[in-house]
Amino acid sequence: MHIEKLSLFNFKNYEGITLNFSEKVNCLVGVNGSGKTNLLDAIHYLSLTKSAFNSIDSQNVRFGEKAFNIRGIFTKQEKHTEVSCGFQEGIKKVFRIDKKEYDKLSEHVGKFPVVLIAPNDVDVIREGSETRRKFFDTILCQMDNQYMDTLVRYNQYLKQRNSALKQFAFTGSVDYDLIHTYDTSILTLGQEIFKKRKIFIKDFFQIFQKHYTLLSQNKEKVTIVYRSEVEDEGFGSKFKLNIKRDLALERTSMGIHRDDYRLVIEGKPLKKFGSQGQQKTFLVAMKMAHFEIIKTLKGYKPILLLDDIFDKLDSSRIKQLVSMIADQTFGQIFITDAREERTKEMLIELNIDALFYHIDKGTVKEASHGQEEI
Repeated sequence: MHIEKLSLFNFKNYEGITLNFSEKVNCLVGVNGSGKTNLLDAIHYLSLTKSAFNSIDSQNVRFGEKAFNIRGIFTKQEKHTEVSCGFQEGIKKVFRIDKKEYDKLSEHVGKFPVVLIAPNDVDVIREGSETRRKFFDTILCQMDNQYMDTLVRYNQYLKQRNSALKQFAFTGSVDYDLIHTYDTSILTLGQEIFKKRKIFIKDFFQIFQKHYTLLSQNKEKVTIVYRSEVEDEGFGSKFKLNIKRDLALERTSMGIHRDDYRLVIEGKPLKKFGSQGQQKTFLVAMKMAHFEIIKTLKGYKPILLLDDIFDKLDSSRIKQLVSMIADQTFGQIFITDAREERTKEMLIELNIDALFYHIDKGTVKEASHGQEEI
Protein backbone atom coordinates (compact mmCIF):
# COMPACT_ATOMS: atom_id res chain seq x y z
CA MET A 1 0.00 0.00 0.00
CA HIS A 2 1.17 3.55 -0.69
CA ILE A 3 -0.09 7.10 -1.11
CA GLU A 4 0.35 8.37 -4.66
CA LYS A 5 -0.81 11.96 -4.31
CA LEU A 6 -1.40 14.39 -1.47
CA SER A 7 -3.26 17.71 -1.76
CA LEU A 8 -3.47 20.26 1.04
CA PHE A 9 -5.57 23.42 1.34
CA ASN A 10 -5.00 25.79 4.28
CA PHE A 11 -3.54 22.97 6.38
CA LYS A 12 -1.04 24.26 8.95
CA ASN A 13 1.54 26.32 7.01
CA TYR A 14 0.41 25.16 3.55
CA GLU A 15 -1.88 27.47 1.59
CA GLY A 16 -2.36 25.05 -1.27
CA ILE A 17 -0.13 22.30 -2.60
CA THR A 18 -0.29 18.98 -4.47
CA LEU A 19 2.54 16.44 -4.36
CA ASN A 20 3.14 13.12 -6.10
CA PHE A 21 5.19 10.55 -4.21
CA SER A 22 7.43 7.59 -4.92
CA GLU A 23 5.99 4.29 -3.75
CA LYS A 24 9.36 3.57 -2.12
CA VAL A 25 11.50 6.20 -0.30
CA ASN A 26 10.56 9.89 -0.04
CA CYS A 27 12.87 12.33 1.74
CA LEU A 28 11.54 15.68 2.94
CA VAL A 29 14.46 17.98 3.67
CA GLY A 30 14.68 21.58 4.86
CA VAL A 31 15.44 23.68 7.90
CA ASN A 32 13.45 23.18 11.09
CA GLY A 33 10.06 24.88 10.94
CA SER A 34 9.78 24.73 7.15
CA GLY A 35 6.83 22.30 7.13
CA LYS A 36 8.38 18.84 6.73
CA THR A 37 6.57 17.31 9.69
CA ASN A 38 3.27 18.91 8.62
CA LEU A 39 3.29 16.76 5.47
CA LEU A 40 3.71 13.62 7.57
CA ASP A 41 0.88 14.80 9.82
CA ALA A 42 -1.40 15.25 6.82
CA ILE A 43 -0.82 11.59 5.88
CA HIS A 44 -1.46 10.63 9.51
CA TYR A 45 -4.78 12.54 9.37
CA LEU A 46 -5.87 10.58 6.30
CA SER A 47 -5.05 7.30 8.06
CA LEU A 48 -6.22 7.83 11.64
CA THR A 49 -8.69 10.76 11.17
CA LYS A 50 -6.66 13.03 13.46
CA SER A 51 -3.35 14.81 13.91
CA ALA A 52 -0.45 13.02 15.56
CA PHE A 53 0.71 16.25 17.19
CA ASN A 54 -2.33 18.41 17.95
CA SER A 55 -5.70 16.85 18.74
CA ILE A 56 -7.55 20.16 18.39
CA ASP A 57 -8.59 20.34 14.72
CA SER A 58 -9.11 24.11 14.72
CA GLN A 59 -5.45 24.61 15.62
CA ASN A 60 -4.39 22.81 12.45
CA VAL A 61 -6.04 25.39 10.20
CA ARG A 62 -3.64 27.80 8.49
CA PHE A 63 -3.32 31.05 10.40
CA GLY A 64 -6.03 33.54 9.45
CA GLU A 65 -8.25 30.92 7.80
CA LYS A 66 -11.31 29.04 9.05
CA ALA A 67 -11.12 25.66 7.30
CA PHE A 68 -8.69 23.10 5.95
CA ASN A 69 -8.91 20.22 3.52
CA ILE A 70 -6.63 17.22 3.01
CA ARG A 71 -7.00 14.81 0.11
CA GLY A 72 -4.96 11.74 -0.77
CA ILE A 73 -4.99 9.03 -3.42
CA PHE A 74 -4.01 5.65 -1.97
CA THR A 75 -3.13 2.51 -3.91
CA LYS A 76 -3.76 -0.77 -2.14
CA GLN A 77 -3.57 -4.11 -3.94
CA GLU A 78 -3.74 -2.24 -7.28
CA LYS A 79 -6.94 -0.41 -6.33
CA HIS A 80 -6.95 3.41 -6.23
CA THR A 81 -8.94 5.08 -3.46
CA GLU A 82 -9.51 8.76 -2.72
CA VAL A 83 -9.61 9.74 0.94
CA SER A 84 -10.45 13.28 2.03
CA CYS A 85 -10.69 15.11 5.34
CA GLY A 86 -12.44 18.44 5.67
CA PHE A 87 -12.74 20.68 8.69
CA GLN A 88 -14.50 24.00 9.13
CA GLU A 89 -14.90 25.97 12.35
CA GLY A 90 -18.31 25.40 13.89
CA ILE A 91 -18.98 22.29 11.77
CA LYS A 92 -18.01 18.70 12.57
CA LYS A 93 -15.06 17.17 10.76
CA VAL A 94 -16.03 15.27 7.61
CA PHE A 95 -14.26 12.18 6.26
CA ARG A 96 -14.98 10.73 2.84
CA ILE A 97 -13.77 7.67 0.96
CA ASP A 98 -14.28 7.91 -2.79
CA LYS A 99 -16.52 10.92 -2.03
CA LYS A 100 -18.82 8.89 0.25
CA GLU A 101 -19.07 10.29 3.78
CA TYR A 102 -18.58 8.06 6.81
CA ASP A 103 -21.32 7.85 9.44
CA LYS A 104 -18.65 7.33 12.11
CA LEU A 105 -14.98 8.29 11.87
CA SER A 106 -14.05 5.05 13.63
CA GLU A 107 -15.17 3.14 10.51
CA HIS A 108 -12.12 4.50 8.67
CA VAL A 109 -9.39 3.65 11.19
CA GLY A 110 -7.29 0.70 10.06
CA LYS A 111 -8.12 0.87 6.35
CA PHE A 112 -4.95 2.75 5.39
CA PRO A 113 -2.55 2.14 8.28
CA VAL A 114 0.55 4.19 8.98
CA VAL A 115 3.32 3.88 11.54
CA LEU A 116 4.85 7.19 12.66
CA ILE A 117 8.15 7.53 14.51
CA ALA A 118 8.58 11.09 15.81
CA PRO A 119 10.66 12.94 18.43
CA ASN A 120 7.70 13.35 20.79
CA ASP A 121 7.38 9.55 21.01
CA VAL A 122 9.79 9.81 23.93
CA ASP A 123 6.73 10.84 25.97
CA VAL A 124 5.78 7.15 25.96
CA ILE A 125 8.78 6.61 28.21
CA ARG A 126 8.94 9.85 30.17
CA GLU A 127 5.26 10.50 30.82
CA GLY A 128 2.73 8.53 32.86
CA SER A 129 0.70 5.39 32.22
CA GLU A 130 -1.97 7.23 30.22
CA THR A 131 0.53 7.98 27.43
CA ARG A 132 1.61 4.34 27.24
CA ARG A 133 -1.99 3.10 27.19
CA LYS A 134 -2.73 5.50 24.34
CA PHE A 135 0.31 4.23 22.42
CA PHE A 136 -0.74 0.59 22.60
CA ASP A 137 -4.46 1.35 22.17
CA THR A 138 -3.65 3.11 18.90
CA ILE A 139 -2.06 -0.10 17.60
CA LEU A 140 -4.93 -2.26 18.83
CA CYS A 141 -7.52 0.05 17.28
CA GLN A 142 -5.79 -0.22 13.87
CA MET A 143 -5.86 -3.99 14.24
CA ASP A 144 -9.32 -4.55 15.67
CA ASN A 145 -12.39 -2.34 15.11
CA GLN A 146 -14.31 -4.30 17.75
CA TYR A 147 -11.66 -3.43 20.32
CA MET A 148 -11.98 0.23 19.39
CA ASP A 149 -15.77 0.12 19.74
CA THR A 150 -15.46 -1.57 23.16
CA LEU A 151 -12.91 1.01 24.30
CA VAL A 152 -15.12 3.90 23.15
CA ARG A 153 -18.12 2.46 25.02
CA TYR A 154 -16.03 1.91 28.16
CA ASN A 155 -14.81 5.51 28.10
CA GLN A 156 -18.37 6.77 27.61
CA TYR A 157 -19.62 4.89 30.68
CA LEU A 158 -16.54 5.97 32.64
CA LYS A 159 -17.20 9.62 31.75
CA GLN A 160 -20.85 9.29 32.78
CA ARG A 161 -19.94 7.61 36.07
CA ASN A 162 -17.38 10.30 36.88
CA SER A 163 -19.92 13.01 36.05
CA ALA A 164 -22.43 11.34 38.38
CA LEU A 165 -19.84 11.12 41.19
CA LYS A 166 -19.20 14.85 40.90
CA GLN A 167 -22.93 15.55 40.96
CA PHE A 168 -23.46 13.35 44.02
CA ALA A 169 -20.63 15.12 45.84
CA PHE A 170 -22.25 18.46 45.03
CA THR A 171 -25.79 17.50 46.11
CA GLY A 172 -24.85 15.18 48.98
CA SER A 173 -27.30 12.54 47.67
CA VAL A 174 -26.18 9.29 45.98
CA ASP A 175 -28.22 7.30 43.43
CA TYR A 176 -26.80 3.81 44.05
CA ASP A 177 -29.04 2.22 41.40
CA LEU A 178 -27.49 4.49 38.77
CA ILE A 179 -24.00 3.66 40.04
CA HIS A 180 -24.82 -0.06 39.84
CA THR A 181 -25.85 0.35 36.18
CA TYR A 182 -22.56 2.05 35.34
CA ASP A 183 -20.56 -0.52 37.36
CA THR A 184 -22.08 -3.45 35.49
CA SER A 185 -21.19 -2.00 32.08
CA ILE A 186 -17.72 -0.82 33.12
CA LEU A 187 -16.79 -4.19 34.63
CA THR A 188 -18.06 -6.18 31.62
CA LEU A 189 -16.38 -3.97 29.03
CA GLY A 190 -13.24 -3.72 31.15
CA GLN A 191 -12.84 -7.48 31.17
CA GLU A 192 -13.10 -7.59 27.36
CA ILE A 193 -10.46 -4.89 27.00
CA PHE A 194 -8.15 -6.53 29.54
CA LYS A 195 -8.27 -9.90 27.78
CA LYS A 196 -7.40 -8.38 24.41
CA ARG A 197 -4.60 -6.27 25.86
CA LYS A 198 -3.08 -9.28 27.62
CA ILE A 199 -3.11 -11.44 24.48
CA PHE A 200 -1.80 -8.58 22.36
CA ILE A 201 1.18 -7.64 24.55
CA LYS A 202 2.43 -11.23 24.63
CA ASP A 203 2.63 -11.36 20.82
CA PHE A 204 3.86 -7.77 20.57
CA PHE A 205 6.75 -8.32 22.97
CA GLN A 206 8.18 -11.25 21.01
CA ILE A 207 8.31 -9.14 17.85
CA PHE A 208 9.59 -6.08 19.72
CA GLN A 209 12.40 -8.09 21.31
CA LYS A 210 13.54 -9.30 17.90
CA HIS A 211 13.81 -5.76 16.57
CA TYR A 212 15.50 -4.39 19.70
CA THR A 213 18.12 -7.13 19.52
CA LEU A 214 18.79 -6.27 15.87
CA LEU A 215 19.01 -2.50 16.42
CA SER A 216 21.16 -2.73 19.57
CA GLN A 217 23.21 -5.69 18.32
CA ASN A 218 22.10 -7.62 21.40
CA LYS A 219 23.72 -5.20 23.84
CA GLU A 220 20.96 -5.01 26.46
CA LYS A 221 18.18 -7.12 27.94
CA VAL A 222 14.77 -5.46 27.74
CA THR A 223 11.17 -6.34 28.54
CA ILE A 224 7.64 -4.88 28.61
CA VAL A 225 5.40 -5.77 31.56
CA TYR A 226 1.65 -5.26 31.27
CA ARG A 227 0.01 -4.59 34.63
CA SER A 228 -3.73 -4.38 35.26
CA GLU A 229 -5.54 -4.49 38.59
CA VAL A 230 -8.42 -6.11 36.70
CA GLU A 231 -6.62 -9.47 36.87
CA ASP A 232 -6.41 -9.31 40.69
CA GLU A 233 -8.58 -11.87 42.48
CA GLY A 234 -11.97 -10.47 43.43
CA PHE A 235 -11.51 -7.27 41.43
CA GLY A 236 -15.23 -6.89 40.70
CA SER A 237 -16.13 -6.90 44.39
CA LYS A 238 -13.29 -4.54 45.24
CA PHE A 239 -14.43 -2.17 42.49
CA LYS A 240 -17.97 -1.97 43.88
CA LEU A 241 -16.80 -1.62 47.50
CA ASN A 242 -14.57 1.26 46.42
CA ILE A 243 -17.59 3.55 45.96
CA LYS A 244 -16.89 5.56 49.15
CA ARG A 245 -13.39 6.40 47.99
CA ASP A 246 -14.67 7.26 44.50
CA LEU A 247 -17.28 9.60 45.97
CA ALA A 248 -14.58 11.33 48.01
CA LEU A 249 -12.28 11.64 44.98
CA GLU A 250 -15.18 12.45 42.60
CA ARG A 251 -13.75 10.02 40.03
CA THR A 252 -13.46 6.30 39.32
CA SER A 253 -10.19 5.21 40.91
CA MET A 254 -10.09 1.58 39.74
CA GLY A 255 -10.36 -0.07 36.33
CA ILE A 256 -8.60 -0.72 33.04
CA HIS A 257 -8.21 3.05 32.52
CA ARG A 258 -5.42 2.75 35.10
CA ASP A 259 -3.51 -0.08 33.35
CA ASP A 260 0.19 0.42 32.70
CA TYR A 261 2.90 -1.02 30.48
CA ARG A 262 6.22 -0.99 32.32
CA LEU A 263 9.24 -0.53 30.06
CA VAL A 264 12.30 -2.22 31.53
CA ILE A 265 16.01 -2.38 30.61
CA GLU A 266 18.43 -4.67 32.45
CA GLY A 267 15.78 -5.21 35.13
CA LYS A 268 15.37 -1.47 35.83
CA PRO A 269 12.88 1.20 34.69
CA LEU A 270 13.88 2.48 31.25
CA LYS A 271 12.72 5.99 32.19
CA LYS A 272 15.32 6.32 34.98
CA PHE A 273 18.17 4.09 33.87
CA GLY A 274 18.12 4.09 30.06
CA SER A 275 20.39 6.42 28.10
CA GLN A 276 18.92 8.64 25.37
CA GLY A 277 20.18 6.20 22.75
CA GLN A 278 18.69 3.21 24.57
CA GLN A 279 15.36 4.97 25.01
CA LYS A 280 15.27 5.91 21.33
CA THR A 281 16.17 2.34 20.33
CA PHE A 282 13.40 1.02 22.59
CA LEU A 283 10.88 3.31 20.87
CA VAL A 284 12.05 2.45 17.36
CA ALA A 285 11.84 -1.26 18.17
CA MET A 286 8.28 -0.80 19.45
CA LYS A 287 7.37 1.01 16.24
CA MET A 288 8.98 -1.74 14.15
CA ALA A 289 6.89 -4.30 16.05
CA HIS A 290 3.82 -2.15 15.36
CA PHE A 291 4.73 -2.19 11.66
CA GLU A 292 5.24 -5.96 11.54
CA ILE A 293 2.02 -6.76 13.39
CA ILE A 294 -0.05 -4.60 11.04
CA LYS A 295 1.70 -6.07 7.99
CA THR A 296 1.00 -9.62 9.15
CA LEU A 297 -2.62 -8.91 10.03
CA LYS A 298 -3.52 -6.87 6.96
CA GLY A 299 -1.43 -8.73 4.39
CA TYR A 300 0.27 -5.54 3.15
CA LYS A 301 2.83 -3.07 4.47
CA PRO A 302 1.64 0.11 6.20
CA ILE A 303 3.21 3.45 5.29
CA LEU A 304 6.21 4.27 7.47
CA LEU A 305 6.72 7.90 8.54
CA LEU A 306 10.14 8.72 10.01
CA ASP A 307 10.30 12.21 11.50
CA ASP A 308 13.85 13.29 12.45
CA ILE A 309 14.52 9.64 13.24
CA PHE A 310 18.32 10.00 13.15
CA ASP A 311 18.45 12.28 16.19
CA LYS A 312 19.72 10.61 19.39
CA LEU A 313 20.64 7.33 17.65
CA ASP A 314 24.30 6.41 17.40
CA SER A 315 25.78 5.56 14.00
CA SER A 316 25.63 1.78 14.45
CA ARG A 317 21.92 1.84 15.30
CA ILE A 318 21.20 4.23 12.41
CA LYS A 319 22.94 1.88 9.99
CA GLN A 320 20.92 -1.07 11.26
CA LEU A 321 17.70 0.86 10.63
CA VAL A 322 18.73 2.05 7.18
CA SER A 323 19.86 -1.49 6.33
CA MET A 324 16.29 -2.63 6.95
CA ILE A 325 15.19 -0.09 4.35
CA ALA A 326 17.77 -1.45 1.91
CA ASP A 327 16.55 -4.99 2.53
CA GLN A 328 13.05 -3.85 1.52
CA THR A 329 11.64 -4.71 4.92
CA PHE A 330 9.31 -1.76 4.49
CA GLY A 331 7.05 -0.50 1.73
CA GLN A 332 6.56 3.24 1.21
CA ILE A 333 8.69 5.38 3.53
CA PHE A 334 8.79 9.10 4.31
CA ILE A 335 11.90 10.51 5.97
CA THR A 336 12.32 14.07 7.26
CA ASP A 337 15.72 15.52 8.02
CA ALA A 338 17.11 19.02 8.48
CA ARG A 339 20.52 17.74 7.37
CA GLU A 340 20.09 16.69 3.76
CA GLU A 341 23.65 15.53 3.24
CA ARG A 342 23.47 13.13 6.19
CA THR A 343 20.46 11.36 4.71
CA LYS A 344 21.94 11.28 1.20
CA GLU A 345 25.23 9.82 2.38
CA MET A 346 23.51 6.98 4.20
CA LEU A 347 21.21 6.18 1.29
CA ILE A 348 24.08 6.26 -1.22
CA GLU A 349 26.20 3.99 0.98
CA LEU A 350 23.47 1.35 0.85
CA ASN A 351 22.52 2.06 -2.79
CA ILE A 352 18.97 3.19 -1.93
CA ASP A 353 17.30 5.46 -4.45
CA ALA A 354 14.96 8.09 -3.05
CA LEU A 355 12.88 11.03 -4.17
CA PHE A 356 13.96 14.23 -2.41
CA TYR A 357 11.60 17.12 -1.69
CA HIS A 358 13.11 20.44 -0.64
CA ILE A 359 10.70 22.16 1.73
CA ASP A 360 10.92 25.89 2.41
CA LYS A 361 8.29 27.76 4.43
CA GLY A 362 5.36 25.68 3.27
CA THR A 363 6.45 25.37 -0.36
CA VAL A 364 8.25 22.64 -2.28
CA LYS A 365 11.12 24.16 -4.22
CA GLU A 366 12.06 21.05 -6.18
CA ALA A 367 11.94 17.29 -6.18
CA SER A 368 14.90 15.20 -7.27
CA HIS A 369 16.21 11.65 -7.13
CA GLY A 370 18.97 11.42 -4.57
CA GLN A 371 21.21 9.07 -6.53
CA GLU A 372 20.95 11.12 -9.71
CA GLU A 373 21.59 14.48 -8.04
CA ILE A 374 24.82 13.30 -6.46
